[in-house]
Amino acid sequence: MTATNEWTATNECEVLIIGSGAGGATTAAILAEAGHDVLIIEEGPWVDQGEVVPFSLEQMDRQYRSGGVTVALGIPSIAYTEGRCAGGGTEVNSGLYRRPPEQAIARWQRDYAIDDFDAGDLLSICEEVEEQLSVQTVPGEHTRASEILRDGAAALGWQHDESPRWMSYPEGGRAVDGQRQSMTRTYLPRAFAAGARMLTEHRLDRLVMSGGAATSAQLSATATGVDQPTTITFKSVFVCGGAIQTPAILQRAGLRHRVGRTLAVHPTVKLAARFDENVNTPDDVPVFQVKEFAPGISFGGSASHPGLVALSLTDNWREFGAAVTAWPELAIYYAAITSQGRGWVQAIPGVRDPIVTYRLTKRDRALLGQGLARLALLMLEAGADEVYPSFKHAPLVRNRADLAKMTAAFAATRASVMTVHLCSTAPMGENHKRTATNSFGKVHGASNVWVNDAALLPDAPGVNPQASVMAIAIRNARRFADERAG
Repeated sequence: MTATNEWTATNECEVLIIGSGAGGATTAAILAEAGHDVLIIEEGPWVDQGEVVPFSLEQMDRQYRSGGVTVALGIPSIAYTEGRCAGGGTEVNSGLYRRPPEQAIARWQRDYAIDDFDAGDLLSICEEVEEQLSVQTVPGEHTRASEILRDGAAALGWQHDESPRWMSYPEGGRAVDGQRQSMTRTYLPRAFAAGARMLTEHRLDRLVMSGGAATSAQLSATATGVDQPTTITFKSVFVCGGAIQTPAILQRAGLRHRVGRTLAVHPTVKLAARFDENVNTPDDVPVFQVKEFAPGISFGGSASHPGLVALSLTDNWREFGAAVTAWPELAIYYAAITSQGRGWVQAIPGVRDPIVTYRLTKRDRALLGQGLARLALLMLEAGADEVYPSFKHAPLVRNRADLAKMTAAFAATRASVMTVHLCSTAPMGENHKRTATNSFGKVHGASNVWVNDAALLPDAPGVNPQASVMAIAIRNARRFADERAG
């Protein structure tokens, strides 16, 4: 590993990359392999896989921003999570993989006037990514929590399938035997092998601009015992801090055209379902997903660590709290929607993190209710004895009559709404009325600043966005390298 939290080398590079997640790590690998002098800056620590239990409270403390407790203000507010570690969100998410839908690629190209944005080319890059990350379905036994989704959907005749994951497995391995092929296992080692350097536990405080160009980056240490401010000079910079931090970085640098104004997410509502057998797998998530009502609504399984089970019951703790002692018999599931609403990310002078707001539309709120009702029905059909919906004053659901009561009682303003998919805060394209960057991520109004992460996606794709982010980041990095070589 070529990563350190103490900088002793010369404080300059050719290409500075801010962030080391799905966008930053791929950008670093492509540019370093093309012969560029690359330095990666990461605010969080390097945490080797296996140091912490997946989805545990310790992982939240070490690898998430603010311990996983961040929220977009609104009615209702929407909780969201950000990875804050080497590898970014790829180290902490579920590892589920979906290619960008061709309909989304066509929509983005048409509505945002993105040049040279061919579905065939992007899907070809996806093939490369899939080989690099060992994307595959589980070769052996699935977890019981995963089979529940499959069984319930089959009983209702609903379309469902297994989502591949970026996992390696031993021959015939079970779901719990998988090894996550995250950025610290794949693209970051590739970047290091090609000469890239990485400075961990340093936060970018400000990009210094002069005459429309970024000239340096001012950093402060986040590691204990490392308190020396650092300034890095460079020729070009790629901002890959994710859909929340990237627009804040640009705004602090004075780059504000269409930046941070169109946050798009996949809002989700959840429930816990109890069965007459042990179904909980604390350190893994179900791989089956139900797509009968996609792209509007889709269903899947969430992390069900005991602490998260307790959290899912808190909206009606008086009635539901006693069930936490039976947590091995409970698993958590979600209904996600493709939202028409939009949010806003605003950097406030003197405030460390940006203010995030989000407004669900009337249609969004109705879809959340429909999604939760259908998800509860699916659980009953899969054999659930009891269903605990995650909204205030929710009734316990044991049968279809209770399901009707739940549907009548639901309101989005009472629900614990969350998301793990955030994008579209610096959309790309040549339609300047709608975009913050050009078709390859170069920020409007800046000569040497690029964005190359989820912020570029023009809207939420309706599926896990990591494959879209990686394919587009590789496409853009290659264009940058080709232009410099030419």
